[in-house]
Amino acid sequence: MLYHVAMLLEAFHSGFNVFQYITFRTILGVLTALGIALLIGPAVIQRLVLHQIGQQVRDDGPEAHLQKTGTPTMGGALILLAIAVSTLLWADLTNRYVWTVLLVTLAFGGIGGADDTLKLIRQDSQGLRAHTKFGLQLLAALLASGFLFATAVEPVETSLVLPLFKEWTIPLGGGFIALATVVIVGSSNAVNLTDGLDGLAIMPTVLVAGGLAVFAYATGHQIFADYLNIPSLPGVGELVIFCGAIVGAGLGFLWYNTYPAQVFMGDVGALSLGAALGVIAVAVRQEIVLFIMGGVFVLETVSVMVQVLSYKLTGRRVFRMAPLHHHYELKGWPEPRVIVRFWIITVVLVLVGLALLKVR
Repeated sequence: MLYHVAMLLEAFHSGFNVFQYITFRTILGVLTALGIALLIGPAVIQRLVLHQIGQQVRDDGPEAHLQKTGTPTMGGALILLAIAVSTLLWADLTNRYVWTVLLVTLAFGGIGGADDTLKLIRQDSQGLRAHTKFGLQLLAALLASGFLFATAVEPVETSLVLPLFKEWTIPLGGGFIALATVVIVGSSNAVNLTDGLDGLAIMPTVLVAGGLAVFAYATGHQIFADYLNIPSLPGVGELVIFCGAIVGAGLGFLWYNTYPAQVFMGDVGALSLGAALGVIAVAVRQEIVLFIMGGVFVLETVSVMVQVLSYKLTGRRVFRMAPLHHHYELKGWPEPRVIVRFWIITVVLVLVGLALLKVR
């Protein structure tokens, strides 16, 4: 919105030309989202407490988590607000990628919000029925994937890009919709599974969003894309601003979510942020890189799958508890140690992902 106003004012003063630069608007986007989250965070938390919107803790979880019962949840609404406002202010609103990512994020936030609301109404940890929740996620992801497929101009926009190989892509055709849907839904649920400790999910989300911002910028810049031998996709660079909004909103939320947490993001935040990362990766054609940079999310998801499969087949559990972070808690690791070590692992994985830009 302000971007378009600045473009109109450029005719009267050349100084407004600075708003043409994605890097400048990204900085403004980060600061705007961060400022919104920090400024209205206390009021949001107070309102959540006033309406008794508190976390329902699983009875079969670690005993240390029982003391978290009643901690305000659905704080993810704060993240969504900060991201949406920042994006609408500083992004080019004629860009199809911006609207696709923003609407997917809000749609998954709505699904998560409904899930959180039902948990509060029932006063237990069970929200939407699994098939209902998954069905709504599939629908939203299919609509977004179908739109990106239908509006694709260049063949590379619907091809699988392989890291480490120069100009080697696999045309997917209609398979693009299936892959994109799996990535979006899978990423959404992976972040949701990781959101089990104070600050555990939000910081890796911020780091991965920052990594994807670099890919979005390079992919949307013809000169950088040619130099790095990656696909050039005009317009996708605007997603850097959205990624910046995630970074700013995430850091602002972490101010209140850090151990011991004053507020939890709930499914409204976890499902939406995971979906956002997934659809951004799809848009910039870096699904494999997302798999690498989001390795912590992948490990958490795989640990649940392995645990369930092992128990059904052998009656034995591989981990003391799944997802993986609970396993280390039950091994005696203090919660802050688990959190920070998972953050460190994510930093390393994001750096590995970024290295793939050059190693080809």
